[in-house]
Amino acid sequence: MIFCLGTTPAIQRVMVFQRVTLDVVNRAVETLEGTAGKSVNVAKVLRAFGEEVFAASFFGGDRGEVIRAVLEGRGVRLGAIPVGPRTRLCTTLVDRSAGTHTELVEESQPVGAAAYERLGAIIEAEVPRARAVVMSGSITPGGPADLYRTTTELAGRHGVLSVVDAQGAPLTHALPASPGLVKPNRAELAATTGRPLGDEAAVVAAMRELHERGAQRVLATAGGAPTMAFDGRRVWRVTPPRLQVVNPIGSGDAFTAGLVWSLLRGDDLGEACRWGTAAGAANALTWLPGEVERGEVERLAPEVRVEGVSN
Repeated sequence: MIFCLGTTPAIQRVMVFQRVTLDVVNRAVETLEGTAGKSVNVAKVLRAFGEEVFAASFFGGDRGEVIRAVLEGRGVRLGAIPVGPRTRLCTTLVDRSAGTHTELVEESQPVGAAAYERLGAIIEAEVPRARAVVMSGSITPGGPADLYRTTTELAGRHGVLSVVDAQGAPLTHALPASPGLVKPNRAELAATTGRPLGDEAAVVAAMRELHERGAQRVLATAGGAPTMAFDGRRVWRVTPPRLQVVNPIGSGDAFTAGLVWSLLRGDDLGEACRWGTAAGAANALTWLPGEVERGEVERLAPEVRVEGVSN
């Protein structure tokens, strides 16, 4: 079983326009809705790979019920904690003429301490049974910034692979607990190390710093540019296939799912990044996040270039 932990699920609306013009009425030519939030996307893609998945999160109101129903319908076992605040709605604006994808993010609302106590009990019960725990995204306002640290510590005590895909305080708090893998993008990596990353050498140096601060493996993703990966000994450059992108939202989460799936079957970090990159690319070919088919990932995997880098 793979445990997917996140506190900020969402309904995702995608609105497609021929052209988006500011300060006037814009009429969409197509509108789609689905389920999202980083941990939800990871759970959906892992299920597409045939994995047994347990997902824990907060669900509020009618939107929360929609997400719960979708995940249960796909065979995801849930630690669903009902909360008062309505689950958020995020909207992607696709401008066909400009080829742009603009994300409008509704921030999550605070939840009470009792909800986090229930979440903590679920984590204590389920993480020791897992093969991996994937911690994704931000913490609700006012929530415990050390949630991912304490979960990582629990995973470590039970020999469970821990993966942290977060930024800011949740990431920096988790580093001393020695997570099995952290996955910031390049901007997040720069913010964590407090310096600009102008070239590949600077990225590698920053990944080494996070390794020295506790992370066992470090990835730095960069959208359509190559991902850099470091396992404490070796460095890889992983180049995605060329695509006509439909919608990139959620591709980082699909990457995480493919990566974890590959690591758990015994692949090294470079090969795992091949599968993560292929899953992210497959996601970018869909309108809604996390709606990935395994066959498409398998088709794209041979097109990913994985190279060792001198370090």
